[in-house]
Amino acid sequence: MSWLTIQTALQLVVGLGLLNVWLLRSKSATSYRGGEAKTLKQEFAEYGLPEILFWIVGALKVGSGLVLVAGVWTPLPVDVAAGIVAALMAGAVAMHIKVSDPMMKSVPAALMLAMCLAIIGL
Repeated sequence: MSWLTIQTALQLVVGLGLLNVWLLRSKSATSYRGGEAKTLKQEFAEYGLPEILFWIVGALKVGSGLVLVAGVWTPLPVDVAAGIVAALMAGAVAMHIKVSDPMMKSVPAALMLAMCLAIIGL
């Protein structure tokens, strides 16, 4: 498995994680949702964000997730996708702070941010 490097492992973790959250679990309650939200769409409302931003962020995250996963086997702009996700995750951490969430709710976004920065740096 010479293709499996730290960078490719991170790409798979971040990419598959994004696809899981946005395509499979977007309507599921988790202990990491902001405020009292039970779904991703409700989470954006908790943050006071317009609904259109939910769709824009979703498209950016799903698209970036696909690039990160496919980029393991095909030359794609993985650094660009990781940069987009890093910026969105920094925004997610800021939104958790905005609604005075406990720090634990920010952990997944902070970890995704760190993994994206590592992808860019490798």
